[in-house]
Amino acid sequence: MTSSSDKVNEFLQDATLFLAPDPEIMNNHGFAPRSALEERCMAKESDPARIEIVRERLMAGANESFEMLENMGAAPGAKWGDCVSAMFTASGDLSLASTGGVVIFVNLVQYPIKFINKYWKNDPSVGVREGDAFLVNDAHYGQAHNTDQSLMMPVFWEGEHVAWVGATVHEGENGAIEPGGMPSIAEQTWDEGLKMPPFRVAENYVLRRDIVTFLQNSVREPKLQYADMKVKMYTCRRLEQRIHEAIAEFGVEAVVACLRRNLEDTDAEVRRRLKEWPDGTTRHAWWTDGTLRENALIKINLAVTKKDDVLTFDYRGSSPEFANRANNTLDITLKGMLSQLMLAYVWPDLPRNQAVLNSVRFIFDEHSIMRPAPTAPISQCMMSVFTSWSVAQVSVMKFLYCVPDKYTRVIAPWYCMINTFLFGGLTQHGEMVGNVCADINGMGGGALADRDGQQSCAPIFATMADLGEQEFMEEEMPFVQLVSKKLMRDNQGFGRQRGGMGYQMMLALRDSPAWGFMLTAIGSKFPNVPGLFGGYGCPTYPLARVRGIDVFEAMRTDPGQFRYSIAEMMNEQPFPEAQYSTHPMSLPYALAARGELYMIAQGTGGGFGDPLERDPADVMRDHEEDLVSDEVAWRIYRVVFDPQTRIVDEEATAKARQAVRDERLAGAMSYDDYCAQHVTAKPPAHLPYYGSWDDTKTLYAGSPDVSFPAGEAGPPIIMPHPLQVRIDALERQLAALQTAG
Repeated sequence: MTSSSDKVNEFLQDATLFLAPDPEIMNNHGFAPRSALEERCMAKESDPARIEIVRERLMAGANESFEMLENMGAAPGAKWGDCVSAMFTASGDLSLASTGGVVIFVNLVQYPIKFINKYWKNDPSVGVREGDAFLVNDAHYGQAHNTDQSLMMPVFWEGEHVAWVGATVHEGENGAIEPGGMPSIAEQTWDEGLKMPPFRVAENYVLRRDIVTFLQNSVREPKLQYADMKVKMYTCRRLEQRIHEAIAEFGVEAVVACLRRNLEDTDAEVRRRLKEWPDGTTRHAWWTDGTLRENALIKINLAVTKKDDVLTFDYRGSSPEFANRANNTLDITLKGMLSQLMLAYVWPDLPRNQAVLNSVRFIFDEHSIMRPAPTAPISQCMMSVFTSWSVAQVSVMKFLYCVPDKYTRVIAPWYCMINTFLFGGLTQHGEMVGNVCADINGMGGGALADRDGQQSCAPIFATMADLGEQEFMEEEMPFVQLVSKKLMRDNQGFGRQRGGMGYQMMLALRDSPAWGFMLTAIGSKFPNVPGLFGGYGCPTYPLARVRGIDVFEAMRTDPGQFRYSIAEMMNEQPFPEAQYSTHPMSLPYALAARGELYMIAQGTGGGFGDPLERDPADVMRDHEEDLVSDEVAWRIYRVVFDPQTRIVDEEATAKARQAVRDERLAGAMSYDDYCAQHVTAKPPAHLPYYGSWDDTKTLYAGSPDVSFPAGEAGPPIIMPHPLQVRIDALERQLAALQTAG
């Protein structure tokens, strides 16, 4: 007989107006307590050798399914490794992720699975049954950003729910206000395209065509949407098959115990390693230089404290949220990124699961750029989350440097920005598309303590990802990279060991009646990453354009005019009739003309150590490979050499370097004297500054006269529309001319 309280609860549940993201789920990044199923299985199966065999069997299945996902996927993100497959416990905790792919993706899938378990599993109108599949893309329910789509499937054995499997792809196109899924002009959440909470899209292992058709009708690339839903579905089926095979061979108890033990063992090992770190606090702050629509100094502030076996990331004092700019992020997105930091750059030998953060605590200001209101746009969250990741990398490496037993080498900051093109329009085949180039996957590696960083190696979020092949792109898209992946001279994070260099790209539209490009990267005014222990950070990066020219026609009639580097093209200006210009690398979507050139460079990792300590032979090797110029070899590294033979004058080099050290000492002052001369009580009035200054409890919002207590909802930061700013400026000019006339 149903009790009155049960009836009241049932009534309240049925009367719920909207199932928004559940704070109880979203605020807990740890793994769930043992379930009754797990207790039963672990009591019966405890042989570590058998569990390890099962783990390796399941891991092979995860890697196999990742290969399927990457080889069959339709989106650029799938083809070049911005995807991942994984196995989860029945409670929804990530236990095993494929070796390749993006850890942050699956680290966040725990949230939608737990939402499904809590709200849909026992709902008579939904339910969770064998053969069901659920899809999600809304970051507020647990994705990195709305361009990613995750498909999750429950795994049953003899009628009992024993696990979950999932596959995630950076799909790109999602019907947002700009093509490609990452709109920089979004001023509200409703500009950001599809916002799918976890919902069922398949029954009995068959995708529902009514749901598929609805989703296809909501995006610019209906073919891609359908194709990758099928690919993710078959990937999950292969994962399910491998789990079933392991159960058939070893028993359900061994498989369930393995999935749980993988989490608990990882947690125990992380805590053991943290105890080896010295107790204390490291701090770092950095600034992003814009919202993608206007210049601004936006502070990311961090203090990392280690005590016993707990690590705390305290981001208080960072910039307040922006009410109508898309550069806000979510705290869960940052947590997912930091799992990648720990698993790829600190402890790469650990299993790729969410337990790596179980002993980590996070502190954020409410209403900050990392914990904004639900209505704040977040489609360009990478502008904030990548910088937040970089300050964490610096802070954590300071701890790692102190530890005698390291599981990887100390490394300077990896390059952290998406210096690549987004695109949209009609292809040469007459199809509407919108997506992103995979050149993002060529970020430069940070310098290490004992060797230089890796050139254009991999993105910070997927160290096993790949670069797009330009020939494949040209078969599908109507633009050509006339210069593709050519290392750019002097594009270094200078240091005793230099950062991995970034390459340059020069592209032009060729065969489309309607096609446009956009760029969504910061770092044109203020560097994106610093160096480490005296190393230099990366340079700043503009967009260079050559307009008023059809480069294909020019190359046909006089190919000798073309220049194969950005520096030569902009300095020599070989096309007399063309217009040459540079811009911030934050270009809203705009139609392109045939043959006009768009030129950018990928970024470089930070340097490690004082550049004056760099071995002159290493400088000469870079000079021989045309990686550094004569000017840099002297101005930065102070190497004296014969430019013809590259023979170093060791004595002259030593004297030149000592002269620089003497200059440094001559200009040195005490910390108190420095503060007295250079530190002001408030941010300067001429800079639009956001975040704390000297006190993390007080935040500034664009002016030294506008401040409010951190954590409180201050005056909403509403930025004016850039076009209106331009119109107002022109109207003032016109009024001045009229008055003068």
